[in-house]
Amino acid sequence: RTELSLKEIMSSGGAEDDIPQAERKTVTDFCYLLDKSKQLFNGLRDLPQYGQKQWQSYFGRTFDVYTKLWKFQQQHRQVLDNRYGLKRWQIGEIASKIGQLYYHYYLRTSETSYLNEAFSFYSAIRQRSYYSQVNKEDRPELVVKKLRYYARFIVVCLLLNKMDVVKDLVKELSDEIEDYTHRFNTEDQVEWNLVLQEVAAFIEADPVMVLNDDNTIVITSNRLSETGAPMLEQGMIVGQLALADALIIGNCNNQVKFSELTIDMFRMLQALEREPMNLASQMNKPGMQESTEKPARRENPHKYLLYKPTFSQLYTFLAASFKELPANSVLLIYLSATGVFPSGRSDSEGPYDFGGVLTNSNRDIINGDAIHKRNQSYKEMHCLHPGDLYPFTRKPLFIIVDSSNSVAYKNFTNLFGQPLVCLLSPTAYPKALQDQSQRGSLFTLFLNNPLMAFLFVSGLSSMRRGLWEKCQDYLRKINRDIAQLLTHSRSIDQSFLQFFGDEFLRLLLTRFIFCSATMRMHKIFRETRNYPESYPQLPRDETVENPHLQKHILELASILDVRNVFLENTLDDY
Repeated sequence: RTELSLKEIMSSGGAEDDIPQAERKTVTDFCYLLDKSKQLFNGLRDLPQYGQKQWQSYFGRTFDVYTKLWKFQQQHRQVLDNRYGLKRWQIGEIASKIGQLYYHYYLRTSETSYLNEAFSFYSAIRQRSYYSQVNKEDRPELVVKKLRYYARFIVVCLLLNKMDVVKDLVKELSDEIEDYTHRFNTEDQVEWNLVLQEVAAFIEADPVMVLNDDNTIVITSNRLSETGAPMLEQGMIVGQLALADALIIGNCNNQVKFSELTIDMFRMLQALEREPMNLASQMNKPGMQESTEKPARRENPHKYLLYKPTFSQLYTFLAASFKELPANSVLLIYLSATGVFPSGRSDSEGPYDFGGVLTNSNRDIINGDAIHKRNQSYKEMHCLHPGDLYPFTRKPLFIIVDSSNSVAYKNFTNLFGQPLVCLLSPTAYPKALQDQSQRGSLFTLFLNNPLMAFLFVSGLSSMRRGLWEKCQDYLRKINRDIAQLLTHSRSIDQSFLQFFGDEFLRLLLTRFIFCSATMRMHKIFRETRNYPESYPQLPRDETVENPHLQKHILELASILDVRNVFLENTLDDY
């Protein structure tokens, strides 16, 4: 429903009969487009969240109507001002909806360029002060629209690593919230203050600051760049599988989060994306390219981001991904979740006997829970057990488990002979590092930003840009060498090599080995539970305990002047 009836709109602008026919038609057309756009936008909520094809045509129609609406109000601004009484905040609302559309399109496609488009619409709202007059109107619901716009803009800026903009937005949002609660004495003050606290904690989650010469913070991106993954040597035999789909699941009890992203999910999703390009250079429809142009780069793997899912939600999304997985493709499952340990003793050692990781419980299973507590022989219900993933090993599966019970997944069995790898985090960290868990897991940090993780375990909290770049170069060399160790190994399980042809998986595997080797050489990581593990196991002497790699790690420590943090006696051979 449009906010005013046409009759009211027209008559408020003077006697109805005085209005020229053309202007009346302009207002009618605008009201029609505005109604249609709202209808389509609200319908987006009803689309299934999983399955990659059903939603595309609906999104396309919604985009078309919003594009028409946006152009229409630009072309007829004067008439709409005079006859409809179009307010600037209403233009802001249209721009905000278009920003939301682009953001949701990014979530559905994982194509980072759409984030840039969302950013440009959200920026325009701020630059043109579309919402500036809202505070003069005595309508709290309009102010809430403005606050929500800020929160959405912050999410997009975080995903684009525009931290300087985030800091400005947080300051503005803080002032807006103060003004709002002061004027309207509302009940949602606590919620809005929580939003501010969450984003402040999110910005400060990185344990190490990289500084320019003038002490401003360098923003580092951890998406895959052209030079990111180590190149394959000529003639190297690896699998041709490509990572096509990923489930990123976050269910840690007290981890920093903003919107529905924990810091672990946020880091992992960036490790599975390429650096965004501008859409303008990419908008050629597939198949429309001139043969002289370079072929378009491969798309990002599609992702589902699941924050605190129940078992049934997780299984539904998993089944949808599995069903739509193209031939010669890999499904990645990333689990960052609290460990669930078996409650009773079990004589058997099956895939449901070691516990797993937490899934969220809905209130409606309270009764089932009570029975469960009484009988120790039942298995944990709100838990993803290794056995729950068995059906999905009929296709190539790459699993990463970051949890205090990650080792439950070491007891995996490859039933169907398809490529299968599980990378498992340490189940405990040395006491000195434990207090960091709220700011994200160290294991995931190694997979997302190995140099920052290395600096953190070396006791460094800030670093000059020049030294950072020098170390990044050296780390690229280490990655190349790890890639060679893997592909030259004689006893490595073939699954690792079958995944090695994909750039994203290649980078994750080399970072995993770097992480594992670093922890094994570190003086305070002395218990077995402090080390990552994998299924199938890697041949240690050829990978994580290889003397050549250990020498590199000491070399990196020397560049940073932290060699004393690492053991040297592992290098007796040199």
